Amino acid sequence: MPAPPRPPRRRHTFRRIVAAVVLLGLLWVGGTAWAVKSTWSAVGRVKSTPAAGHIADTEGRNYLMVGSDGRTDLTAKERNELGTGWAEGARTDSIMVLHTGGGDPTLLSIPRDSYVEIPGHGMNKINAAFNTGGPPLLAETVEKVTGLHLDGYIEIGFGGFAKLVDSVGGVRMCLPNAINDDKAHIDLPAGCQVLDGKNALGYVRMRYSDPEGDLGRVKRQRAFLGALMGKLATPANLALPWKLHSVGTSGASAITIGEGDSMTSTARAFLGLRAVAGGKGQSVTVPVANPGVPTAVGEVVEWDAAKAQALFTALQNDDDLPADLIPAK
Repeated sequence: MPAPPRPPRRRHTFRRIVAAVVLLGLLWVGGTAWAVKSTWSAVGRVKSTPAAGHIADTEGRNYLMVGSDGRTDLTAKERNELGTGWAEGARTDSIMVLHTGGGDPTLLSIPRDSYVEIPGHGMNKINAAFNTGGPPLLAETVEKVTGLHLDGYIEIGFGGFAKLVDSVGGVRMCLPNAINDDKAHIDLPAGCQVLDGKNALGYVRMRYSDPEGDLGRVKRQRAFLGALMGKLATPANLALPWKLHSVGTSGASAITIGEGDSMTSTARAFLGLRAVAGGKGQSVTVPVANPGVPTAVGEVVEWDAAKAQALFTALQNDDDLPADLIPAK
């Protein structure tokens, strides 16, 4: 009796390929879920709700983003290597508000030397609010002076920032002039170069060697943030679970968010920040009338009251920004 015909080998090969693809897909999904869960569990939490409660809700969503100069998480060796100094307490080296709504997002920079009223503490530089009352007082101050209801809080510290930059292999920046700043511990030549964590931290912090002082630092911080977000958002960092885990946990350990902020809300904030970094949005600074006004608390930045109010009102209503306040690209 003749043997039954053997099925074509192609069918078995096709099934093996499909099974392998499905298995790889399941491994990728599982690996990505593991990386995301590990990243989220590494994020720090802190109270950030204004002590007096939030002001009335405004259109869109607003996220307070700060760079803290707190040094408590750094060893003596790290303080020396990063050139952070030994000051006690913590202040904010950068203060930004990311606004998202019906249109493209807006990243608003607030000079840290802005002279404003800190609730319960009188007039002072706005970054003193963080040193005096931590995130809750800073959030309350920002809400009161801008009229923007804050929906989330994101903070990054000195050491974490340097580690995050190193985790992506550094960030390429093009410097128009050489920078030699002993206070920031950097000596950088002019031209395009990759900044490691230490040099990146010094670059975004330094102001004494910048002829524009605090305002110049604000511009550098925004430019570097855009370059960093571009490096973080590359397919290699996002598509490979092990790379996503490595970069994600390095970044997460550097970040502190409000204790009530959700993963979804925080992810939306970073997507908005990524959009601005990619050119889909606006990066603006509170309009300034005088960048160097002497006061009892030192030299401060005085806002242009009328233009600042016009900017805040547009953001409160989720309207287009006044054309004269949008910097040329």
